[in-house]
Amino acid sequence: VRLFLNYISFLFFAFFKVLAIKGEFDKIFIYAPSPITVGFLGVLASKKFKCKSYLWVHDLWPESVRVAGGISNKLVLELINLMTKTIYKYTDQILVQSPKFNDYIKKQNVEENKLIYYPYYAEDFYKVVKAKKSFKEQFPEGFNLLFAGNIGVAQSFNTIVNAFKLLKEYDINLVVLGEGRDKQRVIELINQQGLSEKFYFLGSHPPEKMPDYFACADALLITLKKADIFSYTIPGKLQSYLACEKPIVGALDGIGKEIIQDAKAGFCTNAENSTELAKGILTLSKMSKSKLAFFSKNALLYFNNNFTKEKLLLELEDIFNR
Repeated sequence: VRLFLNYISFLFFAFFKVLAIKGEFDKIFIYAPSPITVGFLGVLASKKFKCKSYLWVHDLWPESVRVAGGISNKLVLELINLMTKTIYKYTDQILVQSPKFNDYIKKQNVEENKLIYYPYYAEDFYKVVKAKKSFKEQFPEGFNLLFAGNIGVAQSFNTIVNAFKLLKEYDINLVVLGEGRDKQRVIELINQQGLSEKFYFLGSHPPEKMPDYFACADALLITLKKADIFSYTIPGKLQSYLACEKPIVGALDGIGKEIIQDAKAGFCTNAENSTELAKGILTLSKMSKSKLAFFSKNALLYFNNNFTKEKLLLELEDIFNR
């Protein structure tokens, strides 16, 4: 209920904000992570200013509400589906952050010629930096993996904990940067399994500091829950991981796994496969520095070819000019 009120209150106040905006505009660009209701504001603005609208979709509704939000009421989901279809119908172009979104959105009565693949870019501060002593001192001895981002149900921390149970006898640690609603449960689970000495929670830090932490890690970790919606999605942190030239190890399905494998940037197994994840981590930990550097260089090369800010902003200009 609180989440619903949050979404609706934003829509209500932003509606009047849009009406109050003066001037003339050529294009309306709608940044749409969650909630998708922001799309209604884009439709309103495009009608008011009599110009073309572009909706950049980051989450698939109502699927994200069902899986990540834990809502199963069929009536509620159908109402959200109807709302989403309405937004798509009255939006001129729909940009999707993953090519895997197309089939799902087409089932919501959207014609394929309205869909354009346009992924996230990584901000310019995500770059290769030298490890600084003040950051390195926060890391334990041994082979250090680093997980950055939200600690939620979607990130499937159970998979990580189960993998570390299998790695208990090895000098391998996980440094966690971030917060989230599942953090307390995860910490309790870690303590129950007797793994507290393997996990180092350093809290949340500004994005601009992430490259300094990444530079001190031996490899970067990414995991997601097993669900169709997550297999369609390119995880936002994957671009920043690639940009910082580090080996990546993961347990996820779909497009995220394909990118790691196509880039030859590390190891990736299926979502929630803790046994194979543990094997991948152990293999990385035993590699020579030259082999780890091979993965690192591949990661940065793939990033430069696909996800740089300059490249994607030029691409956005091209989309606007078509």
